[in-house]
Amino acid sequence: MYKRRSVIGYSGVVDCGFFLRIFGYRDGSFSQDNAFAPPRKQMKAAILNEMGRARPYANSKPLVVEDVDLAPPGPGELLIKIKATGLCHSDLSVVNGDRPRPMPMVLGHEAAGEVLECGAGVTDLKPGDQVVLTFVPSCGNCLPCMEGRPALCEPGARANGAGTLLSGERRLRFHDHPIYHHIGVSGYAEYAVVSRRSAIKVDASLPAHEAALFGCAVLTGVGAVINTAKVPAGCSVAVVGLGGVGLSALLAANLVGAGEIIAVDTNPQKLEFASRLGATRTVKVGPDIIKEVRDLTNGGVEFALEMASSVPALQLAFDITKRGGTTVTASLPHPEHRFSIPAVLLAAEERTVKGSYLGSCVPARDVPRYISLYQRGKLPVDKLLSEIVSLEGLNEAFDRLADGKSIRQVMTFQ
Repeated sequence: MYKRRSVIGYSGVVDCGFFLRIFGYRDGSFSQDNAFAPPRKQMKAAILNEMGRARPYANSKPLVVEDVDLAPPGPGELLIKIKATGLCHSDLSVVNGDRPRPMPMVLGHEAAGEVLECGAGVTDLKPGDQVVLTFVPSCGNCLPCMEGRPALCEPGARANGAGTLLSGERRLRFHDHPIYHHIGVSGYAEYAVVSRRSAIKVDASLPAHEAALFGCAVLTGVGAVINTAKVPAGCSVAVVGLGGVGLSALLAANLVGAGEIIAVDTNPQKLEFASRLGATRTVKVGPDIIKEVRDLTNGGVEFALEMASSVPALQLAFDITKRGGTTVTASLPHPEHRFSIPAVLLAAEERTVKGSYLGSCVPARDVPRYISLYQRGKLPVDKLLSEIVSLEGLNEAFDRLADGKSIRQVMTFQ
C-alpha cells in the first residue's frame, strides 16, 4: 500500500459561468487582450525555468510553484481539473536536461482529472467526465494515425517538440509571458487546457491516483509487451530497469503467460519487489551479468525489454537476447547518446531491435482495456504506487525518483 506525504487541500465546486468570466469572456466573446487583464483568479502550477540544476533538488529547487494564468479552451480543447499526476522518468529527464525542452515549462504528463468545460466542436465529452490524459495527441488524419499508430502522430510530435497544444497554441502565462506545455498535458497544476485528442474517458469510479498511472507507465510498459513485442505465452522475457514502466512490463509479461520472467536492475529492493510481482528470477547488475543471464536461459532470452533510459542498459538488453530473439526499448536517453552493435548479428543471428513509444498503443482502445484488466484483478498496477505527494513537494519527490527510492509517486490535491 502506498504512503501519504504532505498533501495540500483543495475544495469548492467550480461554477462554469464564473470560470468563464474570470478568464476574459464578455457577453459570450473572448479575446486574448482581456483574458489576462488582469485575471481575477489564478491557478497554482509548478514551473521549470531551467534544466540541469544540481542535485539535490530539495536545495536547488528547479520546480517553483507559482500563480499561473490559464486561458479557456479553444476549439477542440478541454478544460480539465487535475486530480492526480504521476512522477515519471520522462519528467525527470527534462529536469536534469537529458530530454531538452523549451523553457519555461509546466511539467507533468501522466495525469487524470475531471472535464470542466468543452471547447467549440467537442461533443463526445461533457463536464463531469473523468479522463486520463495521454502525452501524444493524435490528429487522426496523418499517415501514422490512419495506419493505427497514433503514438507516431506527426502533428502531435511537432506540437510536443514545440511545447504547444495540438492547435499550436499555448494557454499558459506567467506575469503575462507565455509558458510552454509539457507534451500536451502540463499536469503539475490545478487545471490544464488540453486537446480533446489527448483525453480518454474512463470509469468515473476509478480513483484518480490510480487512473493517472494508465496515462504513461501502464500504457508504455504493458503496451511494449503486448503491442510492440507481441510476447507469446511460454516465452522467456527479461526486463531491464524496474521503474514504473519496467514493472508494468513485468506485470504484462506475467499476464500473457511468459514462461520465464527475469528482472534485472542495480537496486536489490526493486529486485525483491519484482519477485513479489511475478518475476521468476532476479539478477543484480554486475560484471558477470551477461554470462549469468545466458547461463540461466540456455543462451539468452527470447525477448529483452529495456526500460532504464540509458544506453548501457540497452546494450545489456541486446547482449542477453538469444539468437533469433527480439530486443525492445521504450526508454528515452539523451538524444546525443548512441547505441552501437555488430551489424553482422542482425542478419547472422536474425536479431530484431525495436523501439516502442507509448507502448505502440492506440490509447482510446488500450486505456479502457488495461483498466478493465486491472479492475478484474489481472493487472495489479496499483501495487506500483509508492506514495502520494503534494505540488509543493515535487522537488523532494524527484530526488527520491532519481535515487531509485520509489516506484511511482503521484501528486494529488486532496
